[in-house]
Amino acid sequence: MSEQRRRRIRLEISREASRLFWEQGVTATSGDQIAEAVGLSTRTIWRHFRSKESCAEPIISHGVEWEMAALRRWKPELSLEDHLATEISRYAREADRVERADDALAVKMIALADREPALRTTWLMACDQMERELAGIIAGRLNLPADDIRVQVHAAAASGALRVVNEEIGDALLGGADARQFAYVHQLLAQAVRNATGGAVGDAATT
Repeated sequence: MSEQRRRRIRLEISREASRLFWEQGVTATSGDQIAEAVGLSTRTIWRHFRSKESCAEPIISHGVEWEMAALRRWKPELSLEDHLATEISRYAREADRVERADDALAVKMIALADREPALRTTWLMACDQMERELAGIIAGRLNLPADDIRVQVHAAAASGALRVVNEEIGDALLGGADARQFAYVHQLLAQAVRNATGGAVGDAATT
């Protein structure tokens, strides 16, 4: 099986598992139900995932992958606010229906993780990966090695801040908040990073 096909199957399983987890809870959802929803055998489900809870991993990871991809494209001459404003506008124009549906599921799984320990572990693992990627991004911004202690501290603080912002926005939206109140989410995310790093990360890079 090609890696591309494997990733596609894992994502399809994750979509259906996440939908079932949200609709009826993790405990009430079985591997057999997930398999039936996807149209695969239960044996195939366990070939791709170690447990039913781990089926949510691709969707939960989707919740941070866009942010990391956007940050990797951050140009030196731009502030984080300006860069994220451009990236969010582009996503709003280009994202298709499937991507938006995955976004909505990711928000639900991150919210559900607050009361489901197994899902919480998966969400924190995704945040740990975010911290590792941030270390490389911040190192490049500050012209320091990725293993420099200052970079490591900034990455840990910034990833923690982004985690809290993601959780708070998700909770607000699921609670019925008007999405228009987050029209300036680029500023919220950028300010979280700026505050977490004591102002070291967020400005345009100087030459």
